This record gives sequence, C-alpha cells and structure tokens, in this order.
Amino acid sequence: MIQLYNVTKKYSSDSVAVKDLTLQIGKGDFVYITGASGAGKTTFLRMLYAAEKPTRGQILINKKNITRIRGPQIPYLRRQIGVVFQDFKLLQSRTVYENVAFALEAQGKKRYEVSKKVYQALKEVGLEHRLQRRPLELSGGEQQRIAIARALVVDPLILLADEPSGNLDQDVTLEIMELFKRANARGTTVLLATHDHSLNQRFPRRVITLDQGKLVGDQQPLQV
Repeated sequence: MIQLYNVTKKYSSDSVAVKDLTLQIGKGDFVYITGASGAGKTTFLRMLYAAEKPTRGQILINKKNITRIRGPQIPYLRRQIGVVFQDFKLLQSRTVYENVAFALEAQGKKRYEVSKKVYQALKEVGLEHRLQRRPLELSGGEQQRIAIARALVVDPLILLADEPSGNLDQDVTLEIMELFKRANARGTTVLLATHDHSLNQRFPRRVITLDQGKLVGDQQPLQV
C-alpha cells in the first residue's frame, strides 16, 4: 500500500530530515515509527499526506506516485488518510460535533450522513455525550479522542498518528491504543510515530527505527 524508494528530504544543504529511505508497508499493517527527537519521524509522516515534498525519491500510495501530485489533487489524497497530532489541532471556536463533522462537510457529504457518521465516530471513542462541548472544556485525553474520531470519521485507508500519547498519562494512552487497534482490525493501515518503547512491549507490532533520517531498524514482532 505504501512504498518509498530512495526518499530524501533536505531543508538545506546541512539539514537532512530523511535520508535515502526505502521501505514498504502493506495494506492493513500496524507499524511503529520510532527514533529519538529529530530522527525524522514527523517529516516522514508529513510526506505521506503531502504536507512535505521529498527532495528526491518516490512515494507511492496504492500505486499512485504522490510526489507528482499538485495542489488541487492533494485534498483527494487526504480523503484516504486520517491524521492524529500530538497537539490535537482542534478548532477551539467550534463544538466537538463541528470539529468531527468538518472533514465530511469538506467532502460535500449530505447533512443526514454527516450527522450519522459523526455520532457513530464519537460513540466509538466514548464521547457521544460531549457533542456540544468545545475543546477547551475537555480534558487532554478527551481532546485526543475527539481528534481520533475526526481522523476516523472519513473511514480512512491509512491512519497516521504523530506522538499521539506524548502528553497523556498511562491509562489514557492505553485507551488511545485500543482505539487504534480497533481501527486496524477493521482494515485501516496504522502508522504510529512514538518514542515510547513500552507501547510495543504491550502491543507488539512491526517497528521501523529512524536515526538522523536514516532507516536503522525494521523489526517484525515476535508475537501479535
């Protein structure tokens, strides 16, 4: 599903975020992207949803070369991809319902379909009773679950999560991981960037390790 060939991303001659990265991720896989701060994890994910363009190399998603797409085509790519950020990126002036509905409305979905899917997504994360609250009225864990509902409401083929549990306590982190596991069980390909090695101990999956932008490890789990 996801193929990278000799991908390099340079911000300047002496700032290389990703270097000569070649790997493949299959449909329905669950993969951790690990490495120290500055290893290139975020840049790697940003290239997958076309927020960054590689300096050289090719990235294919479902056999489509996304390094060649232009501005008007990017929204169509992103309809297949859900993204969860460490800092949530919720719209503070909008309600929980409006935050989750935003992506569906951008796709031109009809109102009754938006309403049905938003409620289902919020029920999945256990927050259907928070429809009319605003993000700042919620805890950090609740805000992250809203962000996950927003990512999943479009039924993405791929879910990208960048340090989604970085600011959350252990109990909330486990709840978040269960949501990702359920999405993966439904067929969504999940890529989770994290520096928390305990996640893989509790939820063993394939681990891709980056160091200064280079691929230095690609380990399959002993058990799942």
